[in-house]
Amino acid sequence: MKIAINGFGRIGRSILRLALRSDDVEVTLINDVAPLETCGYLFEYDSIFGPWQGQVTTGNDRLTINGREIPFHRQRDLAALDLSGVDVFLECTGQPDPVGRAQCGLRRGAQRALISGSATNADVTLVLGANEGRYRGESIVSNASCTTNALAPILRILDKEFGVISGQMTTVHCYTGSQPTVDQPREDLVRSRAAALSMVPTTTSAHRLLGDVLPNLAGRIEARALRVPTASVSAIDLTVEVQHRTDVDSARRIIKAAVETCPVLAWIDKPLVSVDLRGRPESLIVSGPELSITASGGLLRIFGWYDNEWGFASRMLDMARLLSRHELEEWS
Repeated sequence: MKIAINGFGRIGRSILRLALRSDDVEVTLINDVAPLETCGYLFEYDSIFGPWQGQVTTGNDRLTINGREIPFHRQRDLAALDLSGVDVFLECTGQPDPVGRAQCGLRRGAQRALISGSATNADVTLVLGANEGRYRGESIVSNASCTTNALAPILRILDKEFGVISGQMTTVHCYTGSQPTVDQPREDLVRSRAAALSMVPTTTSAHRLLGDVLPNLAGRIEARALRVPTASVSAIDLTVEVQHRTDVDSARRIIKAAVETCPVLAWIDKPLVSVDLRGRPESLIVSGPELSITASGGLLRIFGWYDNEWGFASRMLDMARLLSRHELEEWS
């Protein structure tokens, strides 16, 4: 599979690290407006995932990693790129109008375009483990958000096994580049505060995207976010009202069995903390010790971890494989 990466930020660099470890992926080019030397440095020395275990050099419009040369462009106008032979164009800039850039990528020769975030006017929004069966060869696909990738697959299981009536979800989310390190003006007042000094209650796109991914649950799940002063790994705290009342032992057995058969989910029985989950590729790692249920059996609480960068980048590559090969059987 040949991919091109447009936007070499946190997700773009994580995708490249994963791609270089995959025998079936070839990165044909990278495009970012930042200087090549800066991008090479940030790829080689990563504050979250550590230094790249290999050689990284830059020069002659090439990012060379362990002897593998990857053409590097700094084009603001994607019309200047030649994407002939590219199976999937990965739009990872996080900037407004991702569909417009995806369309340009298709015009320049890419067969499919995958957006690393929400895009209301994409052809379809897909989440592996939740609704990938809806894929019918659309050209522009949104991979939703990291939180939606964490939430939708486990909600699909809960709805299938117990019948979800309604629910509340809070994502306890590490700070991101959208927040300042010191107080700075932002349109969202609470996001104008220093990211590493406060817990910041805010919104999440998962609230809206869930209705696109699991239409049968549209309007039933409220979702909010709490940004916290950690640099990586996030969590979801989900409580749902269920139709089929159960007890904690039965719920744990049923949910664990379903999670362990889902390729994008995992289950842990150890009492871990967020740093222990750094670099995990799953969309969500459900914490068995945190599962609880009310005495009436009608309210079920799920807590799970997700590496919002590494896990989401892993799903970007998995989704790109689906788009390029239509390998739906693996995710059914």
